[in-house]
Amino acid sequence: MKKVLLLGASGSIGTQSLDVIKNNNEEFVLTAFSVGHRSEFIEEVLKDNKSVKYIYLIDTKEAKRFAKRYKDIKFYSGKNGLAKLTKVADYDMCVDALVGFAGLEPAVIALKRNKILCLANKEALVTGGTLLSRYLATGHGKLYPIDSEHVALAKCLSKVNKEDVKKLIITASGGALRNVPIEDLAKMNKDDALKHPTWKMGNKITIDCATMMNKGFEIIEAWYLYNYPLDQIEVKMHDESLVHSAVELNDGTLIVDYGKPDMHTPIEWAMKEGKVKFDVLTLKSFDELKDCHFHNYDPKRYPCTELAKKCLISGASKMIALNAANEVAVNRFLKDEIKFTDIAKIVERVVNETPIVYKPSLRKIKKIDKKSRKAALA
Repeated sequence: MKKVLLLGASGSIGTQSLDVIKNNNEEFVLTAFSVGHRSEFIEEVLKDNKSVKYIYLIDTKEAKRFAKRYKDIKFYSGKNGLAKLTKVADYDMCVDALVGFAGLEPAVIALKRNKILCLANKEALVTGGTLLSRYLATGHGKLYPIDSEHVALAKCLSKVNKEDVKKLIITASGGALRNVPIEDLAKMNKDDALKHPTWKMGNKITIDCATMMNKGFEIIEAWYLYNYPLDQIEVKMHDESLVHSAVELNDGTLIVDYGKPDMHTPIEWAMKEGKVKFDVLTLKSFDELKDCHFHNYDPKRYPCTELAKKCLISGASKMIALNAANEVAVNRFLKDEIKFTDIAKIVERVVNETPIVYKPSLRKIKKIDKKSRKAALA
């Protein structure tokens, strides 16, 4: 039975991870978790998980209050509390479901401790891919993605020979504003951008879907995870989100992961280290899927995706700046401080201002992140 540390337990991926643990209680036991600001969620988790011995929440006063009530549990809080939790907690597997840059340091620590890392946090690979890759290459831990697109790619790639692969195809819904004319995008507010057509997710990732920055991040992730050149990673627009990703072979054959959009499936795949039963489709063309609609990706409509590709080519520091500026810009948009189209403009400006550093340490990554956030507020 694997002991699990769940980071971001109160979020969308976190709550679904709790479902997976509960439904597979002969394989997994929750020993530690974090909830951020949602301290009211703690008691709900503890009702079903008596095995928990370590908890992180942001508010120090709240942590002290809970510590008095639950004397057998160690509570951590504050700026460095999440890192401390990841360093000292007793676990075999870390499910990193945090949102944003906060997910990087725990991911690094988990690998350094030679743990299994189930990664839902896109930003960890985007900002620290060079660092995480070095740990993995030297035999530190294991990494399994939770993103539905990357789980789908893993499934498809497991059915083929690498030399037969022509390209990886990452599908994209286009987000809530996919049918809005480009000239009208500047008029769209947060309520418009948060109406995702097929998935139910948190606010930040939903806006990233609308800008398609998330797809740029996923291209970067796929590059790190599967070691294919950038020109062999393609985006395909897909309305229904039923095809999660696909692999095209040299002879034109498509290997496709098809199914209803439900994150429980990729979470379980990651937590079981890919050792689950699954089927993929073998097609001659996407046209064989009569209940699906596909469109070509338009780079002019999604400048954030194109910028992410450029950052991958340019170097690690550019990707760190890309993520930091995007987090700030999305937050500003959600606060009604800027227009939707300003997100891409702010991010591009900050990226262009950032000097190239190819293999930064964690300390240097944090410095670049901090500087980029400040620049995105200017």
